[in-house]
Amino acid sequence: MVHFGSTFDDTRAATIDVINREAAKAFPDMEVREAFTSRIVMKRLRERGIRKDSPRQALLRLAADGYEEVFVQSTNIIDGIEAAVLREEVEYMAPFFKEIRVGRPLLYSLDDCLQVCRILSDAYPASKNHSYVFVGHGTHTPANAIYSQIDYMMKAEGRADFQVCTVEGYPTLENVIKALRQNKEKSVTLVPFMFVAGDHAHNDIATDMCGRLQQEGFKADAIMAGLGQMPSIRQLFIDHIRQGLVEKPLSPAELKRKFLSEQ
Repeated sequence: MVHFGSTFDDTRAATIDVINREAAKAFPDMEVREAFTSRIVMKRLRERGIRKDSPRQALLRLAADGYEEVFVQSTNIIDGIEAAVLREEVEYMAPFFKEIRVGRPLLYSLDDCLQVCRILSDAYPASKNHSYVFVGHGTHTPANAIYSQIDYMMKAEGRADFQVCTVEGYPTLENVIKALRQNKEKSVTLVPFMFVAGDHAHNDIATDMCGRLQQEGFKADAIMAGLGQMPSIRQLFIDHIRQGLVEKPLSPAELKRKFLSEQ
């Protein structure tokens, strides 16, 4: 189980530790181990006496312990930079194993996106003159487009009170403010669209974005709970593992060959 990680003990316990236990329960015949990808998080935790392996370190330990088959599942939300770097790490380590597979991030297929939209719609009932803004991290690759897709799908599902923005990508907070004014909304709740409610949630969302919305005249607050605290979201990750164990995830080239063979 590969996570970006968090220095916040409470959110780590409520998200990362929980899904690790759920994976162990769902797959009792498999050894479940953990790795973090954020060097900054690992460094800060190490200074507090908490050691977390990187994916390469975790895989080297598995190889040293004699494991030959490995399934790597991250808790990435989108198939962005973090997911791409993880695949490169796995490819580098592949010669140490007979087989190694990588599961999909939360939002990969259209069905993934639709399920997440409906989960969030059930979790946050509509109320008059109130909007929810789901704030993702954002990325500088084309994968960032998934946030706009989620925003569109939420509204297509009948939730005009749902907005999506990012900390470091698009849509931006400016886009959200414009939409809120067009909808004549008076109050806003910011919700982390991230697996854990860590540094970004506390600093960028609860402090900077919330403060900006208040300056713009909105009544704004923030929910400090990551997506990983939602059982139904964690279950989607478990489902991705189960699917990947049954059917090997295909590369883009393999998907194209499969498509052409079916025509």
